[in-house]
Amino acid sequence: MTIELAVIGGTGVYALGALADVESHQPVTAYGAPSGPIRVGLYAGKRVAFLARHGEGHSLPPHRINYRANLAALKALGARRVLALNTVGGITERFGPRVLACPDQLIDYTWGRISTLCEEPGSEVLHVDFGDPYTPSLRAQVMAAATRAGVAVVDGGCYGATQGPRLETRAEIARMRRDGCDLVGMTGMPEAGLARELGLDYASLAIVANWAAGAGPDVDEVITLQDVLDNVAAAMAGVPALLGALLAG
Repeated sequence: MTIELAVIGGTGVYALGALADVESHQPVTAYGAPSGPIRVGLYAGKRVAFLARHGEGHSLPPHRINYRANLAALKALGARRVLALNTVGGITERFGPRVLACPDQLIDYTWGRISTLCEEPGSEVLHVDFGDPYTPSLRAQVMAAATRAGVAVVDGGCYGATQGPRLETRAEIARMRRDGCDLVGMTGMPEAGLARELGLDYASLAIVANWAAGAGPDVDEVITLQDVLDNVAAAMAGVPALLGALLAG
């Protein structure tokens, strides 16, 4: 089975509405079962796979996601390119709510997650190059598709991956800003590192759902789930056209 693109949906993105002739797969991998069924169908005439990272009912917190199984299952179904949709908070000025961004760097603040394929005894030890954590060629394809589709996407930025599931304190966000982070999310790692170990092309389309704590014009703003979901829905409006252009390109 040839899959032109695999899309992993984050918070607020539990399906690809334009996916047609859908078949459902839930392969069990050497690392266990993925987060839920992988929906494979036609999108803009091309075969696309979609997986809801947190499960279609958002039942899995970030630290309990089986990232290895998710990526291994997509690869087993024939995917070679993965576009991760990551719902994030914005830290620096270009990354306000409802912005789309395609980050080029990340910093990993997570802990206790299985972050490598080298975990089991006897596994090959993989020292993959990770200087550019997102595949440059796929990032370029995403940005070119955004231009063709007329969808505004910020090119670049540093994603800071935190443990969750709680949101961050103002002091933590201030530290992340000093570290050079522009975006904050909870699922960027170990997903990106595992994709590299599996030999998958991987890029992130970050959907800014809110200002991170203390980062916006109202430093005392309280972030609600409804605000997050409303902003994700608004930011997602241009994503179908972008995906169509990416698949056509």
